[in-house]
Amino acid sequence: MAINLTPIGDKIIVKRIEAEEVTSGGIVLPDSAKEKPKEGKIVALGEGPRTEGGKRGTFQVKKNDRVLFTSYAGTEVTVEGQEYLIMSENDLLAVVE
Repeated sequence: MAINLTPIGDKIIVKRIEAEEVTSGGIVLPDSAKEKPKEGKIVALGEGPRTEGGKRGTFQVKKNDRVLFTSYAGTEVTVEGQEYLIMSENDLLAVVE
């Protein structure tokens, strides 16, 4: 999946992983009842965070990692009909293994 969006500096681009449409009890949820998922896949990374010495550090995550993030993390953007979140690594809570 090639996107025309390149993060700058310490920013990360995440594509949400869609929530289940059917509950474990078999009830189909309409879009209005679904909560926005707080899980996604990293599709691009910036150059890395600045260290105190002014050099670029490294990220703890990598492209294609499945990650969990906070409810209000990042800024939503739409590129070529696809929704993405641009966020800092600090907005991430965990990597899903």
